Amino acid sequence: MEFSVFSDDHYMGEALAEARKAYEADEVPVGAIIVCRNQIIARAHNLTETLNDVTAHAEMQAFTAASEYIGGKYLKDCTLYVTLEPCVMCAGASQWAQLGKIVVGAKDEKRGFTRYSKDILHPKTKIISGIREKECADLLVDFFRKRR
Repeated sequence: MEFSVFSDDHYMGEALAEARKAYEADEVPVGAIIVCRNQIIARAHNLTETLNDVTAHAEMQAFTAASEYIGGKYLKDCTLYVTLEPCVMCAGASQWAQLGKIVVGAKDEKRGFTRYSKDILHPKTKIISGIREKECADLLVDFFRKRR
């Protein structure tokens, strides 16, 4: 059985802190962290506007940082905490990284990968949804309300 020093709620709070950084930088407020053996090894938020790069999603930034930290491309023993359900691109990248677990805050009805297929993930990847869902969703709703 896997033992965690902190709860999913705690780690999602860390991802929310990253999402708030994105919000302040006028990026879509999505944050992600990657935890491996009870240690945060990567922190990231959306940088698509800053880098002028459509692939610079929080998850993609976190995968790169985590892989660099562990010195390998496979994240089998790692958990991604992300404030918004990953898109198909990010879910596909998690499959290639063989991510062990994904914990999602808010669901993405328009662009989330589950709209298309849950089979995009690696077969061994576990998924948990709805952790601090309202807080994650409210940040996004507030961001887009201010832009309109």
